[in-house]
Amino acid sequence: MVGPYVVRRMLQAIPLLFGISIIIFLMLQMAPGGPLASGEAQAAITPEKIERLRAHYGLDDPLPIQYLNWLGGLVTGDWGVSYDTGQPVLQVITERLPTTLALTGLAFAVSLLIAIPVGILAATRQYSVFDYASTGLSFAGIATPSFWFGLMLLYLFSFQWDLLPSAGLTDLREDHVGFAAVWDRTTHLIMPVAVLALIATANLARYVRASMLEVLGQDYVRTARGSGLPERTVILQHAGKNASVPVVTIAMLMVPELFLGAVITETIFSIPGMGALFVHSAELRDYPVLLGILVIAAVLVVITNLVADVIYGLLDPRISYE
Repeated sequence: MVGPYVVRRMLQAIPLLFGISIIIFLMLQMAPGGPLASGEAQAAITPEKIERLRAHYGLDDPLPIQYLNWLGGLVTGDWGVSYDTGQPVLQVITERLPTTLALTGLAFAVSLLIAIPVGILAATRQYSVFDYASTGLSFAGIATPSFWFGLMLLYLFSFQWDLLPSAGLTDLREDHVGFAAVWDRTTHLIMPVAVLALIATANLARYVRASMLEVLGQDYVRTARGSGLPERTVILQHAGKNASVPVVTIAMLMVPELFLGAVITETIFSIPGMGALFVHSAELRDYPVLLGILVIAAVLVVITNLVADVIYGLLDPRISYE
């Protein structure tokens, strides 16, 4: 049964997340400086006031005590207070999370819509012009730095040709409503989604092609063809279903990669999401916010792996949840 399996996996994830929380907490504490050690802070307030602030935020406590206080708040829903704004960390993250989830979801959907058909066609037309072209473009996409690709898109489509807006999610100069608002949001998302989906699409297309080639050489596929079934049925129903099992792993693992990749994309296009928040918090050494973002990323990895395992069982009846 799927239900007990999911519950069991979630319980197994608790010690894993506990270990991850220790690692990320220690890594941030080992970083040079601290939230009150920047040059701006020292220039603005006296050393005595800095010491009082350290005592107020509990930064003078031993590391084990700091960790236990943070972990206790994390479990009870009190993720701390941002050193930058003074707002609760959950509030700061909640304001930015929907934007990043929307951007990541769109990039993931675009990757699937492009990579799966391209990979299947490349496998069924092995050594054709289309196969060579798609493989070459996949390697080029993997090798292309996302920040460079984003800057090139900005230069061409915003500054040279003036076809797409260069920053943000909406045009602040206009008050769009109805279809105009939808179109305005769409034009703002085209380039960020393209940058975020670039490497994911290239990687996934290669895996789909390789998986399909492996399955197409199996005896049951040749038997299906020999029985007179249409080629479309053989490819989609027989070969495609079995080839999709390993591809699910790659696709699901791309979700947290896209989530973390938003750091670069949102910074380039000035999108107010989790990625931009992470960069801003890192510059200010806002540890509570950084810890909150990293915990969300860790939970996302665990959830996507669980979803992949559940999909395995749906695609391959030989896999048991017992």
